[in-house]
This record gives sequence, C-alpha cells and structure tokens, in this order.
Amino acid sequence: MYGWLWRHLPGNTAARIGECLVLFLAVVALLFFVIFPWVEPLLPFNNVDVSQ
Repeated sequence: MYGWLWRHLPGNTAARIGECLVLFLAVVALLFFVIFPWVEPLLPFNNVDVSQ
C-alpha cells in the first residue's frame, strides 16, 4: 500500500514527503473527530464496576 501511494503522489521526494504527512494528519483527524466519537458509545468502557 505504501509503495502504491508513493508511486501515485506527484512531485519530487520532498513534495511527496509533505503530501504523505498531510495525508497522515488528515487520516488522524478523521479518526479523532468522526470515527472515534461515533464508536465510543458502542464500547463498554463506561460500565466499570469496582466493588468488593
């Protein structure tokens, strides 16, 4: 996958590195602002019970 991405990005090496960084940050932002908030109510982490 990374090789395919590298071959299809335009520009020289410096431009490709910058484009990869921007794409990575876009994926991280998508995960944090869309995917994780959507999945969070479905996870059982709020149902913690600590009793003796």
